[in-house]
Amino acid sequence: MPRIELEHLTKKFGDFVAVDDLSLDIEDGAFVTLLGPSGCGKTTTLRQIAGLETPTSGTIKIDGKTVFSSKESIDVSPAKRGVGFLFQNYALWPHMTVYQNIAFGLENLKWPKDKIKERVNELLKLLKIEEFPKRYPAELSGGQQQRVAIARTLGPNPRILLMDEPLSNLDAKLRMEMRTELKRLHHETGATFVYVTHDQLEAMTLATKICLLDKGLLQQYDPPLTVYEKPKNIFVADFVGNPTINLLSFKAKQLDSKKAVLEGHGFSLIFESKDPFEVTEDVKLGIRPENVRLVEKDDIKATVSSSLPSGMETTLRLLLPDGEALSSVVFGSVDFKVNSTLNIDFASNSLNLFNEIGDLIALGSAKLGEGPRLE
Repeated sequence: MPRIELEHLTKKFGDFVAVDDLSLDIEDGAFVTLLGPSGCGKTTTLRQIAGLETPTSGTIKIDGKTVFSSKESIDVSPAKRGVGFLFQNYALWPHMTVYQNIAFGLENLKWPKDKIKERVNELLKLLKIEEFPKRYPAELSGGQQQRVAIARTLGPNPRILLMDEPLSNLDAKLRMEMRTELKRLHHETGATFVYVTHDQLEAMTLATKICLLDKGLLQQYDPPLTVYEKPKNIFVADFVGNPTINLLSFKAKQLDSKKAVLEGHGFSLIFESKDPFEVTEDVKLGIRPENVRLVEKDDIKATVSSSLPSGMETTLRLLLPDGEALSSVVFGSVDFKVNSTLNIDFASNSLNLFNEIGDLIALGSAKLGEGPRLE
């Protein structure tokens, strides 16, 4: 399976920069999700890889072969790039049966009839739709139509499968089922998948690597758990995770190369990291909701603003002594009274400390402590 290399890729629509100097290395057999808010450039990036959109500048290589280069005036047509493209709306032929929809592309490629029959039957089995070869798209559920669209795209054995929000038209239950199927499919085919989504949960659960974009700029390109636990900046930290990360502002003072005192919200914290770091005067502490822990000891006081039990866990909205709100996730079937007072601490060695411009400066732990008062 091929590797995809994007080098200084830029796409402009007039004065609007949709993709801004993007360099990306997508490894053989990877499942990469292009993630970000609407208008961030993820679909434009996908269409440039496919050859459906011409970059303004930069280079695209597939399996070591240059398929686009602004400097060398190379622009290989989509049909010759060896990629399959799965659209958001499935784009099935309504007058063709399931079998005919899957076979159509192979017939255009002049495959022998016996090979077409063998490949279509193989795909019907792989996608678990072997019961429906004679049905028309209108006679299928949304999930079944999606499987047909995937089977048709996989028909010619594309080296790369590009997908543009293919599950967005499905209901929540079907989306979960299709995520499982896509992950299984990726494992069984060994193909390179590039997948566009604005759903961070989808990106987290499917990807081997997440490419997070904002306003055409690459924010982070790492495995999902790295993006979650070690976000490079506040945008990444805030975009990934549900409930969203708590970002508390503090005044900071360095104690030594691996320790600082943070003051604000009616209490003082000692932040400590395994690695040396330098604080700015104003910092933000990123605390995931699952790391806001309820404790019996007399620690940080918080008032319950709302309690949302869902069976497996309860999401709490808490108010700190100065009225600042933060979220907490408590696992188990429990509920809490509104306006009740709880004691909390921040139980993690991977709290994120950001500087005044929003970049990550340290991962560490934070404990309640007197520390020197900040003037």
